[in-house]
Amino acid sequence: MRQLVWFRTDLRVHDNTALHAALNAGPTIAVYVLSPDQWHSHADAACKVDFWLRNLIELQASLAKLNIALLIRTATDWQQAPALLEQLCHTLHISAVHVNTEYGHNETQRDLAVGTRLVDQGIQFHSHFDRLLFKPGSLLTQTGTYFKVFSQFKKTSYQRLADSLPTTLHAPRPQAPLAIESDAIPTAMAGFAAVTPQLKQLWPAGEQAAQQRLNRFSAAAIDAYLEQRDFPALAGSSQLSPYLAAGVLSVRQCLHAALAANQGEFASGKPGVVTWINELLWREFYTHILVGYPRVSRNQAFKAETEALAWRNAPADLLAWQQGRTGFPIIDAAMRQLLATGWMHNRLRMIVAMFLTKNLLIDWREGERFFMQHLIDGDLAANNGGWQWSASTGTDAVPYFRIFNPISQSQRFDPKGVFIRHWLPELQHLSDKDIHQPKHHDGLFAPLAYPKPIVDLAASRARALAAFKNLPKVS
Repeated sequence: MRQLVWFRTDLRVHDNTALHAALNAGPTIAVYVLSPDQWHSHADAACKVDFWLRNLIELQASLAKLNIALLIRTATDWQQAPALLEQLCHTLHISAVHVNTEYGHNETQRDLAVGTRLVDQGIQFHSHFDRLLFKPGSLLTQTGTYFKVFSQFKKTSYQRLADSLPTTLHAPRPQAPLAIESDAIPTAMAGFAAVTPQLKQLWPAGEQAAQQRLNRFSAAAIDAYLEQRDFPALAGSSQLSPYLAAGVLSVRQCLHAALAANQGEFASGKPGVVTWINELLWREFYTHILVGYPRVSRNQAFKAETEALAWRNAPADLLAWQQGRTGFPIIDAAMRQLLATGWMHNRLRMIVAMFLTKNLLIDWREGERFFMQHLIDGDLAANNGGWQWSASTGTDAVPYFRIFNPISQSQRFDPKGVFIRHWLPELQHLSDKDIHQPKHHDGLFAPLAYPKPIVDLAASRARALAAFKNLPKVS
């Protein structure tokens, strides 16, 4: 009985639940469905689409070693997926389709439609738990609701992991060859801009590259993660998020690598390891929020009362932020890093998000969408959760009156201006003191080739506090 594995954001052969189940059930064929219109509607970045395509090439080579053909089909949007997969199953005489569960609203509706269509045709549809450590709904408060506070979610997660540690699946064995050829994989998609060779070099594709990066991090850098992770000029973070977002690595593989570096300890041992495990749990937490409170995946604030915020319509300010021309060096350097590399340091994500939503008082949805349009690691749950945290509209959000000062943040986390000088070469000549807040002179002094600040920090902070204080009270 032939099985079909439908790959999505799980582009790996190791520790892949759906692939493992399919191979155990019978002769297996694989498919990946290109959906360019859907990707556009989700604001997926060109660099992320390129990363998917490059990983598909690597995945196809890995599957070939298992005698599994990888077919490529196109459904411009997900509404076409049910009919496309039904036709493919009939053509290939497929008895069951296997997928790893995805959790966004659109993804859930797509899989429901596909599953219904296939079952009506007598074809089984198996959705496997794979992308998370805990099934959504399995970690609940004492009142039976999804957690809204990360610290409580984390405590329960540690208790559950101590009782039952998720295991990784063994490497799959080759199956008997099938008389089916793999399809050619496109190297580019119409409608998505070309990606620079430099960006591709920053993010090599494939499980082997991902595993090498994980091994290097867990063998050395993870020990200093707590001390170095907030300094963008240091290589203190794992930079594994693109591989997790595309499913080239599983969260289980990352957890086991961290535990191996910590002698099997969860909440004790090396502080750097524990801190990184907590970051894995943040990703988990935001995905559970996506399921438990679906409004956040429908462009709505978690805190309903914040929908009444008087956001500014300020296209010039928004464009200056997007292009890295705000006049605040740490903000502009971070945005230029994003535009050039498809990635931004996590501390900087918080700083630039709070600047947009508090100092410029621009709707967090503008920033969320712009990030998705440029991030190689763009993930709905993590991106939405981070933006709503910074904007004080989300679950477990920073209090609205806590507003990062970009200058003091810059002085604290890039004290020598190393990061700023790398991305803003026009400021290289400034002193370590002045580079965080360049002085602009008129008259006899040569003008600085850098914009003046677009906003007054004190006045904009007061404006943001007033906007939040004026929100209607929740009864």
